[in-house]
Amino acid sequence: MTKNILCATDGTDHSEAAVIVAAELAQKYGAELTICTVNVAHGGSRGPLITHWTEAEVAKILDGAAAVAAAYGVEGVKRVDLISREAPAGIVSYAEQNGIDHIVMGTGDKRGISRLVLGSVAAEVSGRAHCSVTVAR
Repeated sequence: MTKNILCATDGTDHSEAAVIVAAELAQKYGAELTICTVNVAHGGSRGPLITHWTEAEVAKILDGAAAVAAAYGVEGVKRVDLISREAPAGIVSYAEQNGIDHIVMGTGDKRGISRLVLGSVAAEVSGRAHCSVTVAR
């Protein structure tokens, strides 16, 4: 039974589709919804750790996704900024450590032959996750 849904978003149109699907699932099952970004980290060890997005950019992405979920009737959405060197690893690790039983994510704007394959992040999460994964288009 689906009780805890994690939706990974990067603020793009295809990830908004994932937020909508996640919100609909949360409504249907009465599940908790967590929306996350994965702020990919670079550097470290001998230099500063630099993330892809600023705190303001992350807040804008998460607030926008929470507003979409609220428009679909889901309140109390948890917002999480994950910092990881690899997006798939960050998503799967968070899901495992926080009792997530369903992950929802987008796969990008696919055209032509690329429609037949998942995006690399979605494919890796689907292959590594301990739980169900829904890929929204």
